[in-house]
Amino acid sequence: MNDSETILIIDDEEAIRDSCTQVLQKEGHRVISSREGREGMLAIQKHSPQVILLDLKLPGIQGMEILSMIKNNHPEIPVIIITGFSSIESAVEAIKRGAFDYLSKPFKPEELRIIIKKALKSRKLFLKNLIPPNEYRSDPECGMIVGSSQEMRSVMDIMLRASSTESTILISGESGTGKELLAREIHNHSFRKDAPFVVVDCGALVETLFESELFGHVKGSFTGAHETKHGRFEVARGGTIFLDEISNISMNVQAKLLRVIQEKEITRVGSNKQIKIDVRIIAATNENLAECVRQKKFREDLFYRLSVVPIELPPLRDRKEDIPLLVDHFLKKFNRRSRKKVKSILPAARKALSEYDWPGNIRELENTIERASVLTEDEEIGLNDLIYHGIGSSFACACPVGGKYKNLASVEKEYIRSMLQAQHGNKSKTAKILEIDRKTLLAKIKKYHLS
Repeated sequence: MNDSETILIIDDEEAIRDSCTQVLQKEGHRVISSREGREGMLAIQKHSPQVILLDLKLPGIQGMEILSMIKNNHPEIPVIIITGFSSIESAVEAIKRGAFDYLSKPFKPEELRIIIKKALKSRKLFLKNLIPPNEYRSDPECGMIVGSSQEMRSVMDIMLRASSTESTILISGESGTGKELLAREIHNHSFRKDAPFVVVDCGALVETLFESELFGHVKGSFTGAHETKHGRFEVARGGTIFLDEISNISMNVQAKLLRVIQEKEITRVGSNKQIKIDVRIIAATNENLAECVRQKKFREDLFYRLSVVPIELPPLRDRKEDIPLLVDHFLKKFNRRSRKKVKSILPAARKALSEYDWPGNIRELENTIERASVLTEDEEIGLNDLIYHGIGSSFACACPVGGKYKNLASVEKEYIRSMLQAQHGNKSKTAKILEIDRKTLLAKIKKYHLS
């Protein structure tokens, strides 16, 4: 018998224990069962199981307390919650406390087999990823560098622990802080890493086609539906779907997305056929989603389903000690891509970069270093190279160029140009960062001929 596949069932219902035991033994697993929590904790000490199936309603010590003890003493063991349909909210709360996933009674043997396989893979990844957060290094082409700040070490610690689970994740943070990059890192550290990572920009999709894009449609379901189309959830099957700017979806689509998370199945537009999906959901927002709930703009039940593991990405102005490392990273990155070699950044320029507040965050910093490294005529980036690109620090405003100080209109023009480039031309996001309305921004773009 393979000791690496010992499954412990803690449930007071004999029928559940017996049926699960039969299914799992046929799969070649060693199965141990307990009727109540105290007996289950002794079984953990004696048999060292690799996966635990845990009922929340138990005699004596309750399942939620047992879960806490398991996660405190054996964080590497995935715990799958067994719950009745009426207790789904308790299962979601258990996932927030560290449970791997849940099975809702009654469940099919195939559902049990699939979730056990995932849990075993999750455990292997958890053990593989047991490295100190400050030793974590990202992909060399990725801007998601840990740096030295406590804020980012905390983020990466949560990322490493959450990657090996099946929990939904909500990443929040200002535009340009690297939410999609972090989502990709989570996917790449999960057992789904060899399956698709599908990005859905909820802010860019047309409302009338939103449902079709997510869930697909059948031929003839609406005008223009000339053939059957697979939705993004089907394309991401076995992998991860990243729902960026989730606050932009309508209440109607929110209700359907909630059902997808609960039932793990979708229905194409124009069809009644239910399609089972196996997808991990990561959502992101640059808005305060809890405030959206209070304003009745976002469903409370969906918010709690999405934010099982919340991750807040700090703005660059709150982690300025990371700026020097990010600057060097981006300089090396663009030197690799370009034939032109920029050796260094002069001290005055480095000081200006560190003192600037970076409203466009990492994206703005990356774009600034790229432009400066491409257009500088020297082997070193100086303060003048940054002033040209609109860095709005006291250095940029005060230092003369060619013997003359820059006037206010010139500074404003270059600053707006920099923000537009940092946001890839997105005027709505640029206006929000600048704290002006979109109409005012359009007027300034016309005034300065920036279109």
